[in-house]
Amino acid sequence: MYVNFYESIDDALLKFAVIVSKSNGKWVFCKHKERDTYEVPGGHREMGETILQAAERELYEETGATAFDMKPICVYSVTGKTRANETGEERFGMLYYAEISAFEKGLHSEIEAVLLLDALPDKWTYPQIQPLLISEVQRRLSA
Repeated sequence: MYVNFYESIDDALLKFAVIVSKSNGKWVFCKHKERDTYEVPGGHREMGETILQAAERELYEETGATAFDMKPICVYSVTGKTRANETGEERFGMLYYAEISAFEKGLHSEIEAVLLLDALPDKWTYPQIQPLLISEVQRRLSA
């Protein structure tokens, strides 16, 4: 499994949006109803959406965030077979960072719980990908 970072790419190649998020200084993670692991909010781009619209929709659906400041960080790619990529070919997504200031009560998706954590979790849904995305966000925000 390989994760790469790029400054830009043809918009048509962007299939995913992932949003590393914090709220009141705490990391925001989701727990899917069918898994005992934690993940960063994000998901697939739908037909007709811009990648920013996909990011905003996914952040709302998976966390209930109703007020946030989101900014693009970079393009990322994953090469290798995953649950979302059976062929293993290089697939591209946009990585964002969001500061969430308000959440709606109740969730409207496959997410069972939203966790606000002081430290990063030990049980990742995508352990070969998500820690690298968070590290890249931290690196770029501190530069």
